Amino acid sequence: MFDYLTGFDHDVFDQFERMRRQMDVMFGDRGGPLGIRSVAAGTYPAINVGASPTQVDVYVFAAGADPKSLDISLQQNLLTLSGERETELPEGAQAYRRERFNGSFKRVITLPEDVDPDKVNAAYRDGVLHITVQRKEELQPRKIEVK
Repeated sequence: MFDYLTGFDHDVFDQFERMRRQMDVMFGDRGGPLGIRSVAAGTYPAINVGASPTQVDVYVFAAGADPKSLDISLQQNLLTLSGERETELPEGAQAYRRERFNGSFKRVITLPEDVDPDKVNAAYRDGVLHITVQRKEELQPRKIEVK
């Protein structure tokens, strides 16, 4: 069964990769999204979302995107982000391999229901778009003093 592992005439990492592929075939490939709101690996742009009691922070990793081409909107609790990233080759050059996403994109993210669409800030720095959405003050927890 594992007779191909007896010698060291092949790269051991290639053998591990071959075993991983065989196990994917036996047990099913789990390379797709893990949840109903998840996206497949390699989806552009990658996004991280975090929350605190007062705000929601969205980090969009969009290196190479022109900040002026980004369109951000918030309707109720749906944050929509679209834009375009273009990469140009010098005249006469030929690409032998292209792994970087090129073209238009659109992502829609569901935020918590208590976000305030009137209090949104966005800043783009070093290829990362940081969107801050404040939560509605009337829905934030309040500390009640006992007298």
